[in-house]
Amino acid sequence: LSSLEYLDLSNNNLSVVPKGLPRNLVLLHLEKNAISSIPGDALTSVRNLEYLLLHNNKLRSRSIHPMAFQGLKKLHTLHLYNNLLERVPRGLPRRAKTLMLLHNFISEINRNDLSLLYTLTELNLSYNKLTNLKIHRDAFRKLRILETLDLSGNSLHAVPMGLPHSLQVLEIKNNQLSLIPDGVLTGMQKLQKLILSDNKLKLNSVYQGAWMELSALTVSDLQRHWSDYAC
Repeated sequence: LSSLEYLDLSNNNLSVVPKGLPRNLVLLHLEKNAISSIPGDALTSVRNLEYLLLHNNKLRSRSIHPMAFQGLKKLHTLHLYNNLLERVPRGLPRRAKTLMLLHNFISEINRNDLSLLYTLTELNLSYNKLTNLKIHRDAFRKLRILETLDLSGNSLHAVPMGLPHSLQVLEIKNNQLSLIPDGVLTGMQKLQKLILSDNKLKLNSVYQGAWMELSALTVSDLQRHWSDYAC
């Protein structure tokens, strides 16, 4: 099948990414299987792959070979949500633009977990097990063109430090936020949308002048958590 560009193997009972895939694939659906591992050589033939959908499987970080995505220089969209990932997998595709890691069990982001993903523009880490103590303050330092970051549904008590100044959309709803630390929003002159609803913020939780720094902000959702303290 040398001309095949689209292959849908979703909703089956695959336990591993199959080998011998057609080499000209652009889009590969493998979601909703029982895939628990990705061998190092399973994807070596599909060097034209741009979209890889692996959500709703049984993948753990340690079961994804560090070389599994090597050579996939065109891969820009990777869906790994609704798996069993306990940390950001090693060896993620370096040209990725969209990385979906939501609804896993990721509890920490170390200094170098994201350091090679220079081209990311969208990162979704919502509904994991993240806390402020387990996010290294330099974890996002290399994501210099990241536009959208979603950290909703974790256990954060403060807006994390060291977020990219390139952000246009930041969502941290449904956490335990009670603090916006001094200077955490400094330099975010491109931020257009900030969603902080369903947290524990009070009027004095935000440092003075924080909102003045967000000159491009057009949407701000602070619903619910302010109303409890309005009186």
